Amino acid sequence: MKPYITAEEVIEKQGENQRTYRFLTTENGCVNGCASGTTIYANTEFSDHPGAHDDQEGFYVLEGEGFAKLDDLVFPIKAGDSFVALAGVKHTLRTKEGCTPVKVFWFHSGI
Repeated sequence: MKPYITAEEVIEKQGENQRTYRFLTTENGCVNGCASGTTIYANTEFSDHPGAHDDQEGFYVLEGEGFAKLDDLVFPIKAGDSFVALAGVKHTLRTKEGCTPVKVFWFHSGI
């Protein structure tokens, strides 16, 4: 087991121009739901199918401007902001119309 992965390995394994790239997973030794990656949210409407997990998921906004929705709480986000979706909380993101798509670094961690 190799406890790291390079950007080149991620692209080779998952392909170029993906919406989501998964970096650290069980293949790298992560346990109890630990995982990390990036996702680009180019949509300007919230998804009809928000995510919800048994673990918590943290987010750091790398680029763009938009909104996050945690259950019924909606708030603005921009590059440099962070937030967490606690276990069981439905969550989704969207880009503000006319702005650069929101790109986030996310990570799951066990409770």
